[in-house]
Amino acid sequence: MSLLARLRAYAAESFGLGSHDAVAEEGDERLAAIALLVHVARADGVLAPEETERLGRLVEGRFTQNRTEAEALIARAAAFDAQTRDMAQLVEMIGHEVGPERRARLLAMAWSVAGADGSVHEFEEALVERLGGLLGLDEAAIGEARRSAAEGQSALG
Repeated sequence: MSLLARLRAYAAESFGLGSHDAVAEEGDERLAAIALLVHVARADGVLAPEETERLGRLVEGRFTQNRTEAEALIARAAAFDAQTRDMAQLVEMIGHEVGPERRARLLAMAWSVAGADGSVHEFEEALVERLGGLLGLDEAAIGEARRSAAEGQSALG
């Protein structure tokens, strides 16, 4: 469990705030990563059907074995994202031991979700670039993740 998760659990217990979701207790990196993708999908204020579909396929292909499991995980992640609303907190939950390749892959997935509706809006672009910085990636790696996502669009649909 990360330091942030332990602090939240302590505050919830000490001040009677209730559980902050199973993620805080489990330290579920998967759920935090998916919550980041949900956060990006909601960035422009419109969760387009294409973004929902892309998110579902990404989660199913990389985090779960089937669509039902993916949809349940996305629903949990969406609820958690609504509670946190802070990308830095979600990145912290992913942990520092996650290597740069996995961080770059997550960022490419974020670019893919942002562009699923046919364009990356200015706000989405700024958000995903900020996410790249929070993940500890430099400008070159952020640009490479964007190119990787753009190249993968045809494979993702």
